[in-house]
Amino acid sequence: MNTQSILPGAEGQRRAEVFYPTHRKKQSSMSAPSFRFTNYEVNEEASHRQAEQFYLQKQIQSQTPMVIVLEDGERLEGQIEWYDRGVLKVRGRAKMLIYKSSIKYMYKLGEAGQ
Repeated sequence: MNTQSILPGAEGQRRAEVFYPTHRKKQSSMSAPSFRFTNYEVNEEASHRQAEQFYLQKQIQSQTPMVIVLEDGERLEGQIEWYDRGVLKVRGRAKMLIYKSSIKYMYKLGEAGQ
């Protein structure tokens, strides 16, 4: 029985050295995507973001019932649980995630003549 076929010797190591550099070259030659998944302006003003964060944090802490009007006119009622740069989590009749880019405006329930 030939032990070289069972246990790789120096030849097996050389084969591995040849394989991995070519494999790495193929991996590094892949180009990065030419688009970005962002729903916000890259040059968005810091003061605008800070004002938005302050307002949302205040509504979360006080558990204020809110009305959120979407771009298509749909109205959603509920309390904001948390937020990040692109999404609000609202708890109403059901829990839902709402993209900020789809929100036309929002106000406190009981305001705006209701």
